[in-house]
Amino acid sequence: MADAATGLTITHHVAGTGGRYVATLADSAEQGYLEWEAGGMREGREIRVAAHTIVPRAIGGRGVAAALVQRLVEDAQRCGFVIRPDCSYVARKFTENPDWAPLRA
Repeated sequence: MADAATGLTITHHVAGTGGRYVATLADSAEQGYLEWEAGGMREGREIRVAAHTIVPRAIGGRGVAAALVQRLVEDAQRCGFVIRPDCSYVARKFTENPDWAPLRA
């Protein structure tokens, strides 16, 4: 996913039973990321545990963390998994977006 207006690109990398969404900005070498881990199954749906969202101070305040969570949610909607928001930032975004409730494990 790339946003030409902000120069933000998010890629998804699966590794073993987890993965990482990585955000890069066109004007910075710094990267932010959201890590997830496998959390089993619930009612036939995969659970992905949102474990950590990290954005370096150098690129903070530019919507990187929110974009990472949005990408996770979009993938959940498209692929049919649910999210257990162990990361406090992800949990807060779920609270701010009650329409995401069906995606919460």
